[in-house]
Amino acid sequence: MRTLYALSALALFLTACGSQPPSPEQAPSGVESRSPGSLSSGSTTKPVTQDKFDEMSLAALKDPRSPLSKRAIYFDYDSYLVKDEYQSLLASHAKFLAANPKMKMLIQGNADERGSREYNLALGQKRSDAVKKALQLLGAREDQLESVSLGEEKPACTELTEPCWAQNRRGDMLYSGEF
Repeated sequence: MRTLYALSALALFLTACGSQPPSPEQAPSGVESRSPGSLSSGSTTKPVTQDKFDEMSLAALKDPRSPLSKRAIYFDYDSYLVKDEYQSLLASHAKFLAANPKMKMLIQGNADERGSREYNLALGQKRSDAVKKALQLLGAREDQLESVSLGEEKPACTELTEPCWAQNRRGDMLYSGEF
């Protein structure tokens, strides 16, 4: 009995698997070769590369090719004037903020360790305010910007040398989600 069921199942299976020539509506599709040597030298396919990035996208904030990845403005000793060399950087950040109205920026003013704590806090505030004012003049809205002073509390370098102190005289620009 078991053999009879097995033969019946096998016959049913073979009947269902029988092949018939395709109807005109179901013509078989061609087979494409995918081997590396099968591509002709005149092929129109090109490798995917990203030569250009969108300067207004959030990804541009972390892309080292973008000026938006640079977030520090450095100042001379005992000064809070924004140098001309930083105008294009500030213009890029202002343009980004104008194109992304929901983004906010915190500007942290810093000073080197020379001077009293109170003096360095005041100088850090003047530096952050100078960066804020420059960004506003270049198109960023006031409600997108906040300026604070960290004084000498967040040094980038702790050596007692002029090059190190120069790294600490800065305004850092942080975007929403970074502060």
